[in-house]
Amino acid sequence: MSKNTKDFVLEPRLVKQAGLEAFTKLDPRVQWRNPVMFVVYAGSVLTTGLWAASFGNPALAGPEGSGFMLAIALWLWFTVLFANFAEALAEGRSKAQAASLRGLKTKTWAKKLHEPRHGAQWHPTQSEELRKGHVVLVEAGDLIPLDGEVIEGVASVDESAITGESAPVIRESGGDFSSVTGGTRVLSDWLVVRVGVNPGESFLDRMIAMVEGAKRQKTPNEIALTILLVALTLVFLVVTVTLLPFSVFSVEVADTGTVVSVTALTALLVCLIPTTIGGLLSAIGVAGMSRMMAANVIATSGRAVEAAGDVDVLMLDKTGTITLGNRQASTFVPAPGVSEAQLADAAQIASLADETPEGRSIVVLAKSWYGLREREVGSLGAQFVPFTAQTRMSGVDLASGGRQLRKGAQDAIRKHVESLGGSFPSEVAAVVDEIARRGSTPLVVADGARVLGAIELKDVIKGGIKERFAALRRMGIKTVMITGDNRLTAAAIAAEAGVDDFLAEATPEAKLQLIHDYQAEGRLVAMTGDGTNDAPALAQADVAVAMNSGTQAAKEAGNMVDLDSNPTKLLEVVETGKQLLMTRGSLTTFSIANDVAKYFAIIPAMFVGVYPQLGTLNVMGLHSPSSAILSAVIFNALIIVALIPLALKGVPYRAVGAATLLRRNLAIYGIGGLIVPFIGIKLIDWLLVLLHLV
Repeated sequence: MSKNTKDFVLEPRLVKQAGLEAFTKLDPRVQWRNPVMFVVYAGSVLTTGLWAASFGNPALAGPEGSGFMLAIALWLWFTVLFANFAEALAEGRSKAQAASLRGLKTKTWAKKLHEPRHGAQWHPTQSEELRKGHVVLVEAGDLIPLDGEVIEGVASVDESAITGESAPVIRESGGDFSSVTGGTRVLSDWLVVRVGVNPGESFLDRMIAMVEGAKRQKTPNEIALTILLVALTLVFLVVTVTLLPFSVFSVEVADTGTVVSVTALTALLVCLIPTTIGGLLSAIGVAGMSRMMAANVIATSGRAVEAAGDVDVLMLDKTGTITLGNRQASTFVPAPGVSEAQLADAAQIASLADETPEGRSIVVLAKSWYGLREREVGSLGAQFVPFTAQTRMSGVDLASGGRQLRKGAQDAIRKHVESLGGSFPSEVAAVVDEIARRGSTPLVVADGARVLGAIELKDVIKGGIKERFAALRRMGIKTVMITGDNRLTAAAIAAEAGVDDFLAEATPEAKLQLIHDYQAEGRLVAMTGDGTNDAPALAQADVAVAMNSGTQAAKEAGNMVDLDSNPTKLLEVVETGKQLLMTRGSLTTFSIANDVAKYFAIIPAMFVGVYPQLGTLNVMGLHSPSSAILSAVIFNALIIVALIPLALKGVPYRAVGAATLLRRNLAIYGIGGLIVPFIGIKLIDWLLVLLHLV
């Protein structure tokens, strides 16, 4: 996917296509899916039919005349078309994204193996003929035919077609980086892949289905809002229908004035029902998924995007999310009788063959603090001793002097020193405890049976992460750090990062239980993961963002996939979800509020002939009853067009609490919804008079 997230909502090609689709959506079967706009659609058909019939029966034209009927009919059709245009424009962006994804799908030949090992006999097979469980060999230059798991080999894979990142990634058997995606290309070496899906079920296929707004299912929140809008529409429908017999009765009793026309009643109904949000509701939902896609996150449904906006607990992995992921050497603390330079020299030599980020940071720190130049392990006559899970330490054996330099965890070095007849200094033990209390990781260095001191490795907190957590707290979201560190270290890092709580020494079972506990309190939980051991927790979480670099099990358990495999993306996912809900709520508030001005415009115009006292309600000083009704209908149509960019881009996101957000929403979109229509209807009335159209 392209990394360009600029939202060209009014791109000419999309606008032209949306304009054409606005007419195709006039099919009654399409209009029926939006009950509010279907009422407008029925009103358009009714007024058009009355206008056509008035040529044969002038009495049907009513007191306003056939010209008025035609104008109302046209603007009602424009209202329907503008709503169709908004939806088509949102869908057009999603369809453009889907089209670009379809371009990535190519028919490829695969090297199907009879046995899952390199060098086994293979024969060419079209990718469409592969099935789940088949094993294929993918060599340098080959496209991976379908999604699957690497069961043998290590290779560099170009995933830029999917993620937009040009840098290749390493995929290998076992661990959390064994998942491969169909359509990506192997750049070096080879892989043996067990196909994990059938044709048509690949990640690319799911992406295409997800981003096609036309096939988007309504979310629970959207369904609830639709029910509310339908209820309001029915109420106004009943009210409007009763106005006709009321008008007949009033004219007969007062023996003055004229009976209100069906055209005027239709205009009143359309203006009073929530047509603004009814016309934009679908576009808001489609645009929310499109914005998520622009952030390189694929949501399996609009429900997942909406749930992200309701999340109130975030579970975040420490490494790579809260910290930079690579611990860095920061301090040398020597044992009694040992200088810092001696400790630094021994630590550097013990780390020369250690290519981990932690090992390289020790070499760099010794060089920068004491000017100790790097030396080749071979020139020292040294034999590297690699780290193992059993020994929990690494180092070198030097031929000269028979020195054994080791660095590792406190308990591992203690056992090593004591096995050689040495003792572990209590001063060093105290230093190790102090380093752990600060949230850092202590490593102990020994030269044979002598302990030289400790090295402090710090988890570097990401810049700005504390401020982001504070903003989430203001929104009522609780942040929980997940780490495999001990409680002492976890508590220190949690305090420095500013998270609300933490889970130390986390296991898959502990993560799952923590999610269960929060959900039992009625809270919605979001988390990220990339490994098979994360799958149970991802499946249980309300919003589960799986890393694209992770295992197939993790991606299937999650309801979102981050193509960039960036754990911090969870924060953006929540913000995008909240922006969707904020946009929907803001425009709903505006839509309901702006009906007030239309009431003041149309009701006096309809009944002022019978009840002259209603003229005092003409606070806008509109020119005439016909201009008042026509101005309200025109404003009702144009406001949909004016709000399309806001519906597609979303209201500006603010990290504030629910109460503050509600007050801000009412102040801007509630009061604004009351004021703007008064100004807009008056301006339209003035233009109609100026142009002699009424």
